[in-house]
Amino acid sequence: MSEDRAVMSLMFTEEDFQDAWKELDEPQLDGGWELFTETMGVKIYRLYDKETGLYEYKVFGVLATCTPELCADVYMDLTYRKHWDEYVKELYEKDFDGQSAIYWEVKYPFPLSNRDYVYVRERRDLDVDGRKIWVILARSSPQTACAEKSSVLRVKDYKQSVAMESDGSSGTKVFMNYFDNPGGMIPTWLVNWAAKSGVPAFLTNMQKACSNYANYCQKK
Repeated sequence: MSEDRAVMSLMFTEEDFQDAWKELDEPQLDGGWELFTETMGVKIYRLYDKETGLYEYKVFGVLATCTPELCADVYMDLTYRKHWDEYVKELYEKDFDGQSAIYWEVKYPFPLSNRDYVYVRERRDLDVDGRKIWVILARSSPQTACAEKSSVLRVKDYKQSVAMESDGSSGTKVFMNYFDNPGGMIPTWLVNWAAKSGVPAFLTNMQKACSNYANYCQKK
């Protein structure tokens, strides 16, 4: 096992991957999850986190026009994301003192400070009783030696899991679970807007990005 893989395997367990793909079959919504919004075929549930006063989200939906393998490739391609995600200020993977991690700066609307993330991720292409399922897990990595910028707030508590499989046609069934604590004083309206509008818009943009990916790869 490579050193990078060893570090990552400490971050994510077999159970983490199983928990993600199992939600495609049976959404786990006991324990206080509530339907937050349903739009464009996407259902978003949320769970209140008493400790932070913030919500964790689960997203269930279908991307009708792209295959799960293509979705996974697009989702993993950080350079390409800078072309199609207007909220990306900086995004790259690099070695920080021997540990590979991703640095991501997100544009926030004026007068709020931008936020940045340092995180690790792992993708696994699984075969579950003949079903092909793609799972990508990400989690903030506060121990990574990446200096903070004075004008940007570091998000120290971030997690995201994505599971994808074919919808039985030419599309992709998607499950996404995420939480982040952006810190600072963020108005509730902005948090709600990001969840209600931002997530469906992200999925729409990603679908468009999938359809343009072959052209992008040819031009590289």
